[in-house]
Amino acid sequence: MLYTIISLLVLFWVVGLLSHVGGSFIHALLVIALAIFVFDLVTGRRAAL
Repeated sequence: MLYTIISLLVLFWVVGLLSHVGGSFIHALLVIALAIFVFDLVTGRRAAL
């Protein structure tokens, strides 16, 4: 579930980057997604499938 959310945020970021829509909001979502991903990697927890 967590990786699905991260994938969607990255997809929205790419779409916003290419169409110049969303501005800093899309980039803030990407930073949040990356922070969650790194935290998940560091703590060693596995997301439930």
